[in-house]
Amino acid sequence: MGAINGVKYLNRINQLNSEIWIDGKQVKGPLSNHPSFKGVMKSQAALYDLQHDQSLKEIMTYKSPKTGARVGASFLLPATKKDLKKRRLMIQEWAKTNAGMMGRSPDYMNTVLVSLVASMDVFKESENCFPENVLTFYEKARENDWSFTHTFINPQVNRSPYQLFESSEEIIPAKIVDRTEEGIVIKGAKLLATQGGMTDEIIVYSAAGTIDNSHSYSFSIPSNTKGLKFLCRQPFTHTDSAFDSPLGSRFEESDALVVFDHVVVPWDRVFHYDNIEINNTLAAKGAYTRLALHQVVARQVVKVEFILGVAQLIVETINSGEYSHVREKVAEIIIALETMKAFLVASEEGAASEKGIMLPALNPLYAAINTFPKLYPRLTEILQLLGASGMVAIPTEKDFQSEIKEDLNLYMKSHTKNARDRVKLFRLAWDTCMSSFGSRQTLYERYFFGDPVRLANTLYQTYNREDLIKRVEDNFLNDVQ
Repeated sequence: MGAINGVKYLNRINQLNSEIWIDGKQVKGPLSNHPSFKGVMKSQAALYDLQHDQSLKEIMTYKSPKTGARVGASFLLPATKKDLKKRRLMIQEWAKTNAGMMGRSPDYMNTVLVSLVASMDVFKESENCFPENVLTFYEKARENDWSFTHTFINPQVNRSPYQLFESSEEIIPAKIVDRTEEGIVIKGAKLLATQGGMTDEIIVYSAAGTIDNSHSYSFSIPSNTKGLKFLCRQPFTHTDSAFDSPLGSRFEESDALVVFDHVVVPWDRVFHYDNIEINNTLAAKGAYTRLALHQVVARQVVKVEFILGVAQLIVETINSGEYSHVREKVAEIIIALETMKAFLVASEEGAASEKGIMLPALNPLYAAINTFPKLYPRLTEILQLLGASGMVAIPTEKDFQSEIKEDLNLYMKSHTKNARDRVKLFRLAWDTCMSSFGSRQTLYERYFFGDPVRLANTLYQTYNREDLIKRVEDNFLNDVQ
């Protein structure tokens, strides 16, 4: 089959009829027609259509080593630095269509699947692991261009470091409750499946630090598997108008609590089970962190580029560029952008081949994900400061179609734009940094790859400083002759 188009994606998801609940009601009928999903699914379909743009073919796809058909470049196992950069170009081409606001566009989970294949040697060394399942499943996903969400976080019942799981007999974090001839049986719940229900499949796995074998597993199942439910949060956009909600109406990715009611996972879809060590080994030695972070940082660069563009448009629209404090704020965004770009380039230039897979350098990527959670809230704050009261005085599309439009046309215009265009820009800025959609984006980037304090601790523990310590001791602390 190879790379699919948008129509194929929409038809496939609509035909699943997965069990999805939102606002107290079960979704009935085609998912792509539902108010909470139609905007983002249309945007996701547009991503798949880009794969068939002849001018982008060499960026967006590559020839399958199995069939020769063109398949999505996010499935590419990078063997060279050129491959790694090809992946980045494809990731950023998709991200440009949504300003980097779709954190779970298909390339993210495709990258996770690629990382599992790149980590097959880790599976081969451990019991209750099925590396052959990983490879077979990856090839099926690549050839059919399947889309994925994922879940791995336990519900926040008890976050004490000394009580990782519930003490009652109730099963809350999803666990293995049986092992049968058919497969493993999962009961409980997991957070936080972004795009839950609007993908072909869901990949489920355990985080590092698991202390009980029954909570240790990794697998993928179709989104319409019996006993699987997606309980979605309230949508963060309440209008279809691309004028009133230019980002939320198009890119609002739902987040879901995933409930497993004795879900049977067939053995051929199990990657590992009953092995708490593999969770830690994959995190420490596998390719997941490096490949996944490469995708994340590539997208984040595009997101900062978008914010810089919006900021400069605000400055030019209200003619505030002569103020030093305004220039300083825009320069701060420029510095953030160049910093993130430098991390990304350093990761690619420092890439090294491990068992035939070209993996980006880890330290620049770790530095990036320790930096961005602090940068992004500041960038959205700068948009607020640049827009000031203009971020509040934002009439709606219907206002400009009503009898008060002449007043708006007179009093809402700016130095360079008519009233409607000026408000359209400021609504874009508002949806980036102040709306419920924009606020969710800020929280999302704060915790995209986990707790910032934990990330800093990981960097502290893994960064090699021995040569630096020795240089200081040899040159400045030891007796100098």
